[in-house]
Amino acid sequence: MAAVAWALGPLGGVATSTLLLALLLGWLWATVTRFRATCHQLRRFPRPPWRSWLLGHAGLGKSTEEGLQHVDELVAQYRHGCLWWISPWMPILRLFHPDTLRPILLASAFIAPKDQLFYGFLKPWLGDGLLLSRGQKWARHRRLLTPAFHWDVLKSYVGAFNHSTHVMHKCIFSHESHCQEQPSEYIKAILELSTLVVRRHHRLLHHSAWLYRLSADGRRFARACATVHGFTAAVVQHRRQALDRLGCQALDRLGCQARLENHRGRSMDFIDLLLLAKDEDGNTLSDEDIAAEADTFMFEGHDTTASGLAWLLYNLACHPHYQERCRQEVRELLKGRDAEEIEWEDLSHLPFTTMCIKESLRLHPPVTAVSRRCTKDIALRDGRVIPKGIICLMSIYGTHHNPDIWPEPQVYNPLRFSPENSKGRSPLAFIPFSAGPRNCIGQSFAMAELKVVAALTVARFAIKLDAGRPPRRKPELILRTEDGLWLLLEPLPEVA
Repeated sequence: MAAVAWALGPLGGVATSTLLLALLLGWLWATVTRFRATCHQLRRFPRPPWRSWLLGHAGLGKSTEEGLQHVDELVAQYRHGCLWWISPWMPILRLFHPDTLRPILLASAFIAPKDQLFYGFLKPWLGDGLLLSRGQKWARHRRLLTPAFHWDVLKSYVGAFNHSTHVMHKCIFSHESHCQEQPSEYIKAILELSTLVVRRHHRLLHHSAWLYRLSADGRRFARACATVHGFTAAVVQHRRQALDRLGCQALDRLGCQARLENHRGRSMDFIDLLLLAKDEDGNTLSDEDIAAEADTFMFEGHDTTASGLAWLLYNLACHPHYQERCRQEVRELLKGRDAEEIEWEDLSHLPFTTMCIKESLRLHPPVTAVSRRCTKDIALRDGRVIPKGIICLMSIYGTHHNPDIWPEPQVYNPLRFSPENSKGRSPLAFIPFSAGPRNCIGQSFAMAELKVVAALTVARFAIKLDAGRPPRRKPELILRTEDGLWLLLEPLPEVA
């Protein structure tokens, strides 16, 4: 373009400038026209009171106890969803009802991919793993990792769940153990990363990657990422060397499983399967992909379940009659056994304990929301349209507290999940693990772990509230509390 302008002389320069200006104006016109059309479609969604047309709802959504109470108020008033402006040019649809969630959650992962604005803040930490990847890469990784959560693999973890629960119970009452006196640098880094990511959401200037890197929060984020990556890299490297020593790289999955059982007396775990995974063409995951998946599952595999377990024990402490009913169910199951351990076959024989777990996940979902940005217009049942490119914040917490679906939503009532009370309820009314093609791949693992830990804990201890330390909820990436959940555990006499 510049060469043409030079060849034509001054007139050519004017023509070039005019052309560039025309192109710019054309782009602006098309952008404004599309935005006006989008706003016209969005007018059919109710908008809660805002601060002003310039500030929108910026600053009104908070990651605090009061912020969750505000979500309850929004759900009570706008049962299906509402329009939320975080800036004059960035509208978000907040959705609270199965009817509005259904066309997005159940859409193809190619039509309703995860929103890259907010999820993108996680990428320096979690990489392009199963949580954040999209398109063909996501589909390939999902196929490769699905065998790691097959029932046959999950059965082998029940022994580890029992052992870890025994260790946890021993730590609680041991005067010699220092297991709770030496904080893990990895756990500390995870907590800091969660806080920093949520804080970045609320600070528009920090949405810019280069501005964020220059900020104090950005530098703290980089240091915490380095700690987490170092930890997971060491775990992966240790396991890779162990597999190499056994010659597993030349074997298929079943052959490696047999060799591990013969030489190590253990089954394959997730890291083993990650290192040995091969697609239909025989290609393995790259080192970068393995690191991303390891970081993703090290975080998702422990933090969400820890939150779910903590809130479950809290809810049982708040309702001693439900706790006692769980205890009797577990003791009846374990009656006459030499070892007090939960076996794989037992998991389907804990119906009331399972109802208590589900009700706790409803009332206190570990992940309070997920977001999508659709690649085409999505039509709703009532005739409204979610425009292409709009961020949809699907509130798991809001859906779980919607009075249209759950009468008295703030009340903990496990009987909501009895077979008779569950009839006719939309499967999207209860989505602690999301739903559709991008649901949580590890939900069966998480439920099995929660059942084992809950069953053994109520069988051995009376769980009571510490009345002097009421919890204040803190919704970050995971639903936490500001100062922990404080409970009192009293050992129960052994039952013959």
